[in-house]
Amino acid sequence: MSSEPSHSHRRAILSGAVLGIAGLAAGAAGAAVVIGDRRGPSVTVDGRARFKDKVILITGATSGIGAAAAKMFAAEGGKVAFCGRRMNRGAEVEKEIRDVGGTAKYIRADVRVEQDVQRFVDAAVSEFGGLDVCFNNAGITIERPLHEYSLAEWDDVINTDLRGNFLALKYEIPHLIKRGRGVVVVTASSNAIATTARRSAYSAAKRGLVGMVQAAAQDYADHNIRINTLIPGTTDTELVRKAAGMIDVPEPVWESAVAVWSKSNVAVAHRLATPQEIAAVALMMASDEYTFMNGAQIVVDGGKTAHA
Repeated sequence: MSSEPSHSHRRAILSGAVLGIAGLAAGAAGAAVVIGDRRGPSVTVDGRARFKDKVILITGATSGIGAAAAKMFAAEGGKVAFCGRRMNRGAEVEKEIRDVGGTAKYIRADVRVEQDVQRFVDAAVSEFGGLDVCFNNAGITIERPLHEYSLAEWDDVINTDLRGNFLALKYEIPHLIKRGRGVVVVTASSNAIATTARRSAYSAAKRGLVGMVQAAAQDYADHNIRINTLIPGTTDTELVRKAAGMIDVPEPVWESAVAVWSKSNVAVAHRLATPQEIAAVALMMASDEYTFMNGAQIVVDGGKTAHA
């Protein structure tokens, strides 16, 4: 993924914000006070153990929303198998879950590779004895005007965000049918509803996910399997930081820059979501409390698409 300014509208805005608040960012304590009002409330698990002894499979869980969800599912009693490409990060998330008494297993897999996906799903089922809930969350973005994408870049986004979700469902569904029930939550994006320039590949993939889920939900409803789409707004994850070209900047600089940017560019909340806020909705959608929700799109974007 390129991080050149000409390739990211968001980077240009955020970089400008950094320059304008350099003095503020230099005082980390002061920045923390400002940012504290814009980072959202803390999200905690309430102890209901909604997923006690259930087997949870998550793609794209070495950071961001996926990692937050893995920890939250485990905290509610789930046996969590998760994948991602970065082995060191996967091991870290697994250790964090196990250190507080949770059950988790990291299995390296790249959702662009069919054999990886099949091996991951089968290994998760073998490890924990079945499959109950799937949170298909893996995704990437590359941002540039449409004609500037190389074919390889376009394919990388589509193969990760859309084809990767097809592969996940392809190999998850037989296990859910065998179980006699199941829930799948698929992460799309508010860009599936209202998007901006330089996001044609990402928007195409994420809008495609909505249609895929609507059809798949009808395919498997008679098997007592529910499939729904989670549509988050802009969330403070590595994906967003990479798209902004700011993955390596100090945390106080990032927080100060994004606070300034969000006031003008994130309607209506004027802040980014936290990964925990989005993960909490994924858990809600996956729970047994919403048995009539199927083929739905649950929008959690702080008001972005309502404003659009």
